[in-house]
Amino acid sequence: MKRALALSLVTGQFLLLAALIFLPRGTLWSTSIGVIVAAIVLGLVGAVLAVLGVVGLGPALTASPIPREEAPLVTTGVYGLVRSPIYAGLMTGGVALVLVGASAWHIVVWVALVGLLSFKTRWEERMLVAGHPDYRSYGTRVGRFMPGVGRFAERG
Repeated sequence: MKRALALSLVTGQFLLLAALIFLPRGTLWSTSIGVIVAAIVLGLVGAVLAVLGVVGLGPALTASPIPREEAPLVTTGVYGLVRSPIYAGLMTGGVALVLVGASAWHIVVWVALVGLLSFKTRWEERMLVAGHPDYRSYGTRVGRFMPGVGRFAERG
């Protein structure tokens, strides 16, 4: 059951990303030079975040939200700024695709992507808390997708 949920979440995220790429362009706004520049910048920021996250995880990397057994807890590099830089990068890149796509469907798909990645992250974090005693304290210091935002509440 756990592996089936993990596979469906990974498949869902890739389908939503593909939809953002292949949905027909809309006319909600014009693609002025400013929109194109913003999309390029956001796309690059998203790509850099995701790549730094992938590289930073090293042997702990897996597409599945189920953490690798015996993998070390990574809290340095980009993981010292945000707990889920790969997902943050996908969301940021998704905004770039929404800007270029300019349709209500792009917005709906991006919101679905954010929802899916948020669910996936919370599930993954429950497993990380269970497997790494230091994860809870790490989560009180470091934001989920943005620095300082989405930190765990400190237990009193």
